[in-house]
Amino acid sequence: MPDLDTFVIFTCAVALLLVSPGPNMAFVISHGVSHGWRGGVAAALGISLADAILTLLTAAGITGLVAAWPPSFDIIRFAGAFYLAWMAWKTLRSDVAAGGSRVECVPLKTVLVRATLNSLLNPKALLFFIVFLPQFVVPGHGTISAQLLLLGALLTLLAFIFHVGLGLFGGAMSRRLGGRGRLAGLQKWGLASLFGALALRLVVMQRPA
Repeated sequence: MPDLDTFVIFTCAVALLLVSPGPNMAFVISHGVSHGWRGGVAAALGISLADAILTLLTAAGITGLVAAWPPSFDIIRFAGAFYLAWMAWKTLRSDVAAGGSRVECVPLKTVLVRATLNSLLNPKALLFFIVFLPQFVVPGHGTISAQLLLLGALLTLLAFIFHVGLGLFGGAMSRRLGGRGRLAGLQKWGLASLFGALALRLVVMQRPA
């Protein structure tokens, strides 16, 4: 396993990446606001599930094989863009929940699946795991795959804790907005706009050189 210094540097690097504003942060907070703290936590769990899957694929060398196939980047990003655009459309067509205080709630399982697919259908997430994790592999400290699994597990845990905090924050915002029926429509349009912006981001994304 990697030495203590490597773990400390890796943890600090992950922490800096997590606090940088990005699509996952917006995704979790928006679902916390729209569906309460449970929705935010479900989104956090979905992102962590995607991280765990990408860790396993990276340790097995599968992500490297996928990334090495030139059309894969465009296939993944356009599939992700289509999925996000479809979610935006569904959100716009949904009704405001009874009482007008929040957009119509969806099952937590649906939120979890949304978050998982949103991460897995982002080609930069795949490239991130390929490029980031191997930098902290220490030669002679065990097999490469075992070190990648350990580092990926630590990343997944740290990201889950951070995103759960964001989900709870979004839930707190949701409670503050509760009872303000006129804001329910803004919540719906805000969530749909987020999906649309993420879809557009994937459409215009270019493969890193």
